Amino acid sequence: MNITSGSFSNGGAIDPKHAMKAINGGKNISPNVRISGAPAGTKSLALAFVDRHPMAGGWVHWLAAGIDPATSDIKEGASLHAMPSGTREMINTFGAKGYGGPQPPRGSGPHRYELTVYALSESPQLREKEYTEKEFLNAISNKVLAKAAIAGIFENR
Repeated sequence: MNITSGSFSNGGAIDPKHAMKAINGGKNISPNVRISGAPAGTKSLALAFVDRHPMAGGWVHWLAAGIDPATSDIKEGASLHAMPSGTREMINTFGAKGYGGPQPPRGSGPHRYELTVYALSESPQLREKEYTEKEFLNAISNKVLAKAAIAGIFENR
């Protein structure tokens, strides 16, 4: 399985338009997600976008599940507006449903944001509530057939 994004390259900078509106240039636009090579038997996809900086403590910026396994492209800005049919977006750590872009503290250095897609053997029964990354992973752990991840970098200077 493979994941790429038209919004940022693996290891590359994340454009400020994907950051929260409190950030200079921030428009809170969810990134593009391109998915290919899901294994046979995939019944649904799930995604997670998490800040890996030590001070962030696994801050969840986006969780979604129940994504149609035929999905190959989630358009930029799709969160809450144009997600694939059947998708459930959870509450992020900001306390809002759907995508919540980067908003690291000024001067905290570069933050690494990991975007992961999971191919699942069944669609998990997740409610549209706030999950920690650990809770999310526990809910899907026995259903994961494959996963793929990329990471982008964002810094609030």
